[in-house]
Amino acid sequence: MIVFPNAKINIGLNILNRRTDGYHNLETVFYPIQIKDALEVIQSEELSFTATGIEIPGHANENLCLKAWHLLKNDFDIPSVGMHLHKGIPIGAGLGGGSADAAFFIRLMNEKFELGLSLEKMQAYARQLGADCAFFIKNEPVFAFGKGDEFEEVLLSLKSYYLVLVMPPVHVSTGEAYRGVKPQSPERSLKELIELPVGEWKYHIKNDFEASIFNNHPSIRGVKSALYEAGALYSSMSGSGASVYGIFKEEISLPELEIGNQVFYNI
Repeated sequence: MIVFPNAKINIGLNILNRRTDGYHNLETVFYPIQIKDALEVIQSEELSFTATGIEIPGHANENLCLKAWHLLKNDFDIPSVGMHLHKGIPIGAGLGGGSADAAFFIRLMNEKFELGLSLEKMQAYARQLGADCAFFIKNEPVFAFGKGDEFEEVLLSLKSYYLVLVMPPVHVSTGEAYRGVKPQSPERSLKELIELPVGEWKYHIKNDFEASIFNNHPSIRGVKSALYEAGALYSSMSGSGASVYGIFKEEISLPELEIGNQVFYNI
């Protein structure tokens, strides 16, 4: 079986306070976008994982898909499988690609081996793998809170808009992102602000990671400025970066948008 895990963007991101478990309470809106990986899973005599496409850092044994298989194996008599992942979602971009791969793997295993897992149960497995992993089980726009793994549905569609995503050649670690932020509660919750017209988002919706990351990596700030200059209604870094997206009312010609040596996706 083959599935195509997709990425997400964060629309707004407020870091509220530090939790006793070492994580932070936050609020954000997760919105799925159509940049995808391809994941093939076949039954096999031995458990294996291979990958092509964008190079995945770290040891293959640490991949979240393998960790997901072991979680399921603890509770079900599932066979060994061979996994092949073709990576198309940029890594270290704040797009949730690894989490998406693991969540789609859980969904695939549930269907392939008829495990009978509900959406809620699949989300429970996914939460053990990453804060945003459970989002990709339903894969619909949500207001996320807690450490990013509790959800409320939001009525949000960007289908009438055009999204341009830029991935600068910069790596931003999660540790760097959190070291530069001062947790605080916003005057108005993002859950309320997301209901504003898209054209008003730039005046009210922010990503708390941007201030320090833009200081450390001015090129990322430059991407956001360039997207606004090109006519974006709203532009933001996604998650802890380094990707930056712009939401446009009309489709733009990417060759006209010159922001140095970047990778563009118009979706």
